[in-house]
Amino acid sequence: MDSNRASSEQDLSVAGSMAAGSELGPLTLEGIEGVETPKIVDWEDLQQELARLWSLSAALKKAKERKESLAQKLESIIEVRRESLRQTNELEEMRQQVETRKVALGNLSMRTMRTSEDVKNQREQLCLTIRMLLVAGKNLSAAHQQLQEANKLLSGRRGHGHLRNLQKMLRTRQQYMVNQVAALYPVKGLDEQTYREKHNSGDYIASCSPNVSKSPQLSPLTILGLQLTTLPLKKMSFFSDKKEFQSSASVLGYVAHAALLIASYLDVPLRYPLRLGGSRSYIHDYAPSVESISSDLSANPILTGMNAKPTEFPLFLEGQDTTRAAYAIFLLNKDLEQLLNYIGAESLGPRHVLANLKELMRIIQSQEYIDM
Repeated sequence: MDSNRASSEQDLSVAGSMAAGSELGPLTLEGIEGVETPKIVDWEDLQQELARLWSLSAALKKAKERKESLAQKLESIIEVRRESLRQTNELEEMRQQVETRKVALGNLSMRTMRTSEDVKNQREQLCLTIRMLLVAGKNLSAAHQQLQEANKLLSGRRGHGHLRNLQKMLRTRQQYMVNQVAALYPVKGLDEQTYREKHNSGDYIASCSPNVSKSPQLSPLTILGLQLTTLPLKKMSFFSDKKEFQSSASVLGYVAHAALLIASYLDVPLRYPLRLGGSRSYIHDYAPSVESISSDLSANPILTGMNAKPTEFPLFLEGQDTTRAAYAIFLLNKDLEQLLNYIGAESLGPRHVLANLKELMRIIQSQEYIDM
């Protein structure tokens, strides 16, 4: 009896274990308390044990279901969290992209502002240039109009042709006046026979004649029949021929008067002014002499050259220093050279007074002077 009961209890326990195993699923027996030493339950307590096992099985099933539910919830939460992290990462990346674009947009806006300022400045400069061009265009138009009017005036009755006619009339009048001077003071060549007679008689001193000895290619010249022949190297003595000195003084007076008249007709201020006195004429030199410079330096060195008075040199030899007289003739020849240069001619030399005067009157009396 006891053996049967024990075997049945053992079968029930095995069945319960199998039922519990079927309910709990594929569980391993290792680690379960009482597996090696199974508990022996009495028959009277079998019902309670079965009920307890059933409740434990139901609780275990509920726990498993709860576990699965929690696992699903946890999985969903994890998935939501994962999605949230992904979205957070994407949002951070987008935020970084937005920041980068903001920086790029800021730089672009700065460049845009600078470009707009440059465009504004260039627009202002362009406007200023346009205004200047407009003003220049108006001035150019006015200048062009004035040029056209000037061309009309030049091509008209009172234009360039009229000016040329006036200049021609002026030169004609100057030529007429110089013709009068040439008639008043004719400069002619000395007659060859007269020249031989004077030369053979000894009255003519060739060594002292600047018009013959120094220029053999030029024939001797006279003005009103008088010849500039005597330029002695020493002062006139008691035995000197006064006629030669008086003749030379008269010649120099004639030349000075003719040069002064021609200069006034040509409206040319002479560099060395003349003080006419016939055969006692003088010529002025504004260059200070050595004596005046030394005296001015001793008196007031600051005013030296500011109030320089002209020095007079005699155009005659009688009673004068020959050096001063020779320098006066040199200055008179420089005045003739100035007049020749004014009409575009060259001097024949520094010692050819009568030749330069004749050349001056010849050029003015020619047709070339009218057509200049």
